[in-house]
Amino acid sequence: MDGSFKAREQQVATYVLNNLESVSQISVNSLAKFCDVSEPTVIRFCRKLGCDGFRDFKIQLAQNVAVSMQYLSRSDKPATSTDSTIDQVLDALISTTEVAKNQINHDEISRAVDALTRTKTLIFCGVGGGSTTVAFDAANRFFRLGITALSLNDAYLLRMHAATLGPDDLMFFISSTGTPRALIDTAKIANQYGATTVCLTKPNSELAQVCTITVGMELPEDPDIYKPTASRLVFLAVIDILAASVARKMPEKTKEKLRRIRASLTALHGNTDPQPIGD
Repeated sequence: MDGSFKAREQQVATYVLNNLESVSQISVNSLAKFCDVSEPTVIRFCRKLGCDGFRDFKIQLAQNVAVSMQYLSRSDKPATSTDSTIDQVLDALISTTEVAKNQINHDEISRAVDALTRTKTLIFCGVGGGSTTVAFDAANRFFRLGITALSLNDAYLLRMHAATLGPDDLMFFISSTGTPRALIDTAKIANQYGATTVCLTKPNSELAQVCTITVGMELPEDPDIYKPTASRLVFLAVIDILAASVARKMPEKTKEKLRRIRASLTALHGNTDPQPIGD
């Protein structure tokens, strides 16, 4: 709403900007009267913003206001000491980990481990900042076990790779909400060609419903906008649980792969002490 509208549409834009919280509660007829314009003018204004109509405009406006108010109307506390911030961040991680520990279903983990152990090609899928990071780290973890693994976050590549898979392959989807359309559609394509689909996501979400195996996890997010997302680190921990379990199910294969990796890196830094795998 930058003033590029026609005069009457600008009247609507100005009114909306001045009444963000109430506009989503009124009818198109009322908004037209308040702005002294016709209803078709209001509809044109909504469509110029990319909305299907007035109802779609109200839904999108309400959603944006709800999110924005978390940032614009908050009353910030005085800056805390570094020690206090350390406690806040680590305590949130510890508490979220405890929630996750109580939610982990051992049968789900076992089914996922069995499927991961059998797969020849393994693709980790995530869209958005947190899930993309987890997917990348997961692929980085599993290729060290001798499993061909990669991570994807592009909607086109997700679908293309899914279409190349078969019964010996596995796609692993990561999402805290289980709602991204790109992941849901990709899982359906992979299923169509007989690949196994596993997801680490919210139980009973649409993504969980379309995947072969679900590792269900519903984690609380801290309302403090300045703190990192603890669920991302918990998801990484779940990936480590799966990777360690897979490694122990095929010890001879994984020991040899890990030995080769360590040997190749020792030539670079000369350190033979225990280190994070691959560093």
